[in-house]
Amino acid sequence: MEDRFLLTPYFLDESVPGLAALAASGWQINQPALSGEGPQARMISLYRPLAAWLAGALQAGHRPVSVAGDCCTTIGVLAGLQQAGVTPTLIWFDAHGDFNTWETTPSGFLGGMPLAMAVGLGEQTLPEGVGLRPFPSTNVILTDGRDLDPGERTLVEQSGITHLPDVNMLLDYPLPDGPLYVHFDTDVVDPAEVPAMNYPAPGGPTADMLRRVFRYLAETGRVTAVSLSAWNPELDGDGRSQAISMSLLQTLLGERNEP
Repeated sequence: MEDRFLLTPYFLDESVPGLAALAASGWQINQPALSGEGPQARMISLYRPLAAWLAGALQAGHRPVSVAGDCCTTIGVLAGLQQAGVTPTLIWFDAHGDFNTWETTPSGFLGGMPLAMAVGLGEQTLPEGVGLRPFPSTNVILTDGRDLDPGERTLVEQSGITHLPDVNMLLDYPLPDGPLYVHFDTDVVDPAEVPAMNYPAPGGPTADMLRRVFRYLAETGRVTAVSLSAWNPELDGDGRSQAISMSLLQTLLGERNEP
């Protein structure tokens, strides 16, 4: 199974030119003309081709790898998985829960809602726009999710998703049979090592800790799809955040691909 890469160089509906430099030979770039009124309409026009590409990659026997500037693109990834008839276990690595709704969010930030959206909670404009049916909450593992808003924490506890607050807990957790979809928000790494984040959360696993867990997941041979939510290139003056994050992605993919 060969990996296929799609780069979506956007943060929500805003272009991030600094991410475009990530595209290596053979990568495709998802950069359609955005249309519609308002951010969510524009994001739907971005995620529909992402979903179609991902479904096509799976149906061709490849492993799709989506690299983008935010976690909302996972709505397109999940829609593509559904189009291909794949219902995986979703392992969501993130410093945050991304499990807010309009009722729980203190900031009103749409980027803090995609995992809740995906399981059918709260705002549903994006899932409905790309044809995503609610993903089963019992198929979701959130780790480490160390920075949860109070109402968000309650929603996580009530939702049926599994919350493993320490990424190392995955090493002993009985993963369900079947395919795995791994989402890697690079802010899960301790910001002392990977600092170029829009919303850094103190603490978290070191890169070495995460590498150990990623190697374990890669060795299962069941990682069917991967997505990465990137650092902010404008904050990465020394390139350290990119280098560490892409090296970790390489580990998750089985160390077969150059960053």
